[in-house]
Amino acid sequence: MKKTVQELLLVENKQLNHDNFRLVLQAENELPPIVPGQFVNVEIKKATEIFLRRPFSILDVDAEKKQFSLLVKILGRGSKVLTTYQAGDKISVIYPLGNGFTMPESTDKVLLIGGGSGVAPMLYISKLCGLPPEQVHVLLGARSKQDHVDVSAYQSLGKFHFTTEDGSLGEKGFVTNHSIYKNELSGFDKIYTCGPNPMMKAVAKDAAAAGIFCEVSLENTMACGFGVCLCCVEKTTSGHKCVCTDGPVFNIKDLTWQI
Repeated sequence: MKKTVQELLLVENKQLNHDNFRLVLQAENELPPIVPGQFVNVEIKKATEIFLRRPFSILDVDAEKKQFSLLVKILGRGSKVLTTYQAGDKISVIYPLGNGFTMPESTDKVLLIGGGSGVAPMLYISKLCGLPPEQVHVLLGARSKQDHVDVSAYQSLGKFHFTTEDGSLGEKGFVTNHSIYKNELSGFDKIYTCGPNPMMKAVAKDAAAAGIFCEVSLENTMACGFGVCLCCVEKTTSGHKCVCTDGPVFNIKDLTWQI
């Protein structure tokens, strides 16, 4: 898929909770095809000491408006500076990068599991998959209620379930402790997940044991986005792969995780 480097207009910067922001960017021309799981590399020009671009997940796309949105979680200096940008600012973006999730068949019942900033591609899948809401279950985990982002705009697209480690929203515990996960996992045809590695490995282990198709979106440290710097390499069954170009989405059968 062709990549492009563009100066995009920031049309909205909305704070979703204490450390998550949604940035809406607008292109002058028609957007290239963008699928769930792909990401962008953003130049943080306002932080002159930051040399490398930063990768961010694509949260949503509005092709008619020539807009797409990013979920930006403050993790360090680069992401913190990016959240200070205001509507009207221009942002240099390389996009779309990486591959995407395999879209489900019309008869599939799917489980989308997101943790942290990994909720972004899960929400985008729920919108783009085109399945009836009763066939789409979205399971989102966070430390507490204040760490969850507002998903009200997506809740008509599927059945949403929440976990928090402190029990302040939804069921207490990790996503793998949720009742729908513990009791109904075998009823799903496909599982898609993105988030912290321990969470994804736990999901992958259970999916493999149940013989369920499962794809994960890895969040390895990235720099170039083109497979040149090799800092995001992941070992697979067919050798080492660059997550930024061969991924970030992988079928669990292709990974060498001890599951």
